Amino acid sequence: MVSDSELKAFLTEVLDEFYERRIASLRRLDLHRILCKKNPYLYCSVGIRDPRRIVEAIVNAQVSSSDEGLFGDAVFEPLALAISGGTPAPSPGVDVVREDAHTYTAYAIKSGTAVFNAQSKRKQLDEFNALASRVRKLGKRFDPVIGYGYGRKQQRLAVNYRELAGQALWEELSGDQDCYLRIIRLLADAPVHKADEFEAARLELIDRLVEEFRVNYCYPDGAIDWEKLVRLNSSVESPRRKKRVAPPGLL
Repeated sequence: MVSDSELKAFLTEVLDEFYERRIASLRRLDLHRILCKKNPYLYCSVGIRDPRRIVEAIVNAQVSSSDEGLFGDAVFEPLALAISGGTPAPSPGVDVVREDAHTYTAYAIKSGTAVFNAQSKRKQLDEFNALASRVRKLGKRFDPVIGYGYGRKQQRLAVNYRELAGQALWEELSGDQDCYLRIIRLLADAPVHKADEFEAARLELIDRLVEEFRVNYCYPDGAIDWEKLVRLNSSVESPRRKKRVAPPGLL
């Protein structure tokens, strides 16, 4: 079993990677592209009249939606590999492999239990099936597992894979029924070196996008041009995108 000191050092390392990816995700945010997908009727109806409020709502929503996937990739996946004693998977769609003389267990590690839609679930099953055909040549039983870092999941009938979530997943991987509690305790104590850097980047991004929003989507008096926003994402013909006026630099 991985010791607390080893696990804490590992968590500190992967948290740094998580924050690096969060900052990189911020750098890729494009106001025009995001506004094309947002509901201007909703923002108008809830009383948003200040450009900063609408930009903050957009940025915070984007960060929230991307964080779940980023955390799964940067923290849960390498953590599962580290505590399981397994090996990296030899094929896409699987993250950790453990095998003995008779069984080949393949874990696809996800963040939470709501990660799949119908299309992504079919893709996951196709990836399991592709690996299963290779495992048959080894003469071993193939045991595919979808593992969720948190939550609860009841095993469904008539499916040829297992689903484990939260305590059940971390206990199977580590052999310790309290592993899920150890992880959160150590995360609470782990130094988050890049949290301040991320927050500074987020605030700087908001300032830049507010200026860009005012230049491109507000009247001269600063009021939001709602009709322009609706035309942007709802007119039959998409308005031509103008050259960005706000400075493109970030950080």
